[in-house]
Amino acid sequence: MTASTSVDVNNELAEARVSPLHIQLGLIMALLTFFDGYDTFNPAYVIHFVMGPWGLAKGQAGLLVSSGLVGFLIGAAAHGIIADRYGRRVTLLGGLWITSAFTLATPIVGDSFVSFCAVRVLTGLGLGVLLPLATTYINELAPRRLANTFSLWGVALGWAAGGTFAGIVGVFLTPIYGWQVLYWIGALSIPLTIVLHFILPESVKFLAARGRTDEIKTLLSRLRPERAAVYANASLDVQAATVRKNSIAVLLAPDYRRKTLTIWTAAFLSLFCIFGLTGWIPTVMMQRGETFAASFGFGALMQVMSFLGGLTCGHLADRRGTSRGVLSTWWAIGGLAVLALIPFNIQIVNFVSVAAAGFFVIGAQFVLNNFTAASYETNVRATGVGMMLSVGRVGAILGPFVAGELQQIFQGPTAMFLAIGAAALVAATAIASLAADRRIALDLLEASALHG
Repeated sequence: MTASTSVDVNNELAEARVSPLHIQLGLIMALLTFFDGYDTFNPAYVIHFVMGPWGLAKGQAGLLVSSGLVGFLIGAAAHGIIADRYGRRVTLLGGLWITSAFTLATPIVGDSFVSFCAVRVLTGLGLGVLLPLATTYINELAPRRLANTFSLWGVALGWAAGGTFAGIVGVFLTPIYGWQVLYWIGALSIPLTIVLHFILPESVKFLAARGRTDEIKTLLSRLRPERAAVYANASLDVQAATVRKNSIAVLLAPDYRRKTLTIWTAAFLSLFCIFGLTGWIPTVMMQRGETFAASFGFGALMQVMSFLGGLTCGHLADRRGTSRGVLSTWWAIGGLAVLALIPFNIQIVNFVSVAAAGFFVIGAQFVLNNFTAASYETNVRATGVGMMLSVGRVGAILGPFVAGELQQIFQGPTAMFLAIGAAALVAATAIASLAADRRIALDLLEASALHG
């Protein structure tokens, strides 16, 4: 009888070539995050239509944008614990069902400030699952040499495309059909949810952590068909992990504490900037003299540039073998671009500064997601990503509200731009402070699906 071959599951995933199943799963994650990005940025286009009829002050309008992020915060915090214990697949599907159902409910019952915000909070519970768990899923799948690039094409492209599409719908369809059309179109996620019930597999890393070897062999054979014969008779080194009863406490244990708190700080400031800008840019640009179409177009421009910026940032991080210096540079340049809007109100400056803010500030957030996923072991990874985005969503909630209040207090956007630009510069400083910690570099190089 031939002795069985021992196969290390982590190495098999890390050293894989990109297979048709890799591409299929990447496209699935892109579709998930497309609806996440689309839904997340819809309220920025709703503001224009409801501020007058609903009698909203700018601070209230900021809360209208932030309301969905309150639910996101709860969903992002809770989903990681559920996903680390019960699996990525069931948690993703549950989040997509919640998002789809309440997106459909928004134009039906969201006909006042209170009811709209209430439905948005419930929608956010589902949205809080999609982006962080899609990031975890794709990072556990990605071949090591293409870590950031693969994740950006599989997650960031969908999210940026969704945000861009929201701008297109806002420009061309809302003047004809009203703001409700944004949500009728968003409800097209329901057919996707049904299809995914039949084709979405469980994460290999999660199966490995649970020692489910037969399922691992089947999935590895699809990811690496050229080695299917090897897997048939192999014994798998799955490095099964013990489920942590309190994985959040693990994130704050001495081995992770400094890393975790720094990542949380950067995420808070980054998402404060992103949602403060994206929530108000269309309205502010109209106030600065741009046309309706051009002002809504600035929102779409930020999303297009965010993907290009994230892709460039991720490519540089993969080549350098570290993300910290690139992330710090991205946030610093983005902060300066926002500050440039203060002394100038010229169309070309508006265009370049907004494009640069999308390219650098939002682009860096995509790579921060990957940096976070790489910074934790498999059995707390989903919790790590979820908690990073949950803490970050506190900044996202405050961003539109603070931006609105600053505009109301100072009668213009200057103070808003100053606060957002300064926050980006502080985020750059925070993430750069990790450079002296050599353990970070080792963690990133040894991460099973990433090294950037």
